[in-house]
Amino acid sequence: MEKTQKQKMLAGELYDAGDAEIQADLVSACAWMVKYNASLGAAVQDRLSLLRERLARVGDGAVVRPPFHCDYGFNISLGSGVFLNYKCVILDVVGVSIGDKTQIGPGVQILTADHPRDSASREAGLEFGRPVRIGRNVWIGGGALILPGVTIGDDAVIGAGSVVTRDVGAGQTVVGNPAKPRPARPQASRGGQSRN
Repeated sequence: MEKTQKQKMLAGELYDAGDAEIQADLVSACAWMVKYNASLGAAVQDRLSLLRERLARVGDGAVVRPPFHCDYGFNISLGSGVFLNYKCVILDVVGVSIGDKTQIGPGVQILTADHPRDSASREAGLEFGRPVRIGRNVWIGGGALILPGVTIGDDAVIGAGSVVTRDVGAGQTVVGNPAKPRPARPQASRGGQSRN
């Protein structure tokens, strides 16, 4: 049996973004975002309940400050204690997982949506997605951009405004465009004396 366009999308295969079922999911997500983004003054627990209406998984204590924007929502999994600051955008045509205690600054964009490199496929409205995985206890600075297919390891730090085009290892700090590992800083000696 041939896959539907939505099944192709969820599998990360080329799909027609103009498909009626996909468009209906986008409309549904927009209606949810209107409600969620109007909840800025609501209690944290009420916003948590709204998140759980739409997102695939929302751990205890997760906070997403409105305004928040996504494509669908049902492909987003947030661990416990995750924090997303104002104006985060997640294009979730495929899965986005964010581990426990990860903190994400304002204006961060996490993109899974990708486009064919050949112009004929793009002109036909075809797209595909590559999942993004963010580990636990990661800190992503404001305005950072996480591109499709990237995995960020536990305890990593992404500098503000960085464009992350490649995987980031556990505990690594990356900065810049494209984001690159920051050189380790020498440890200051105590009292000016070395202990050899």
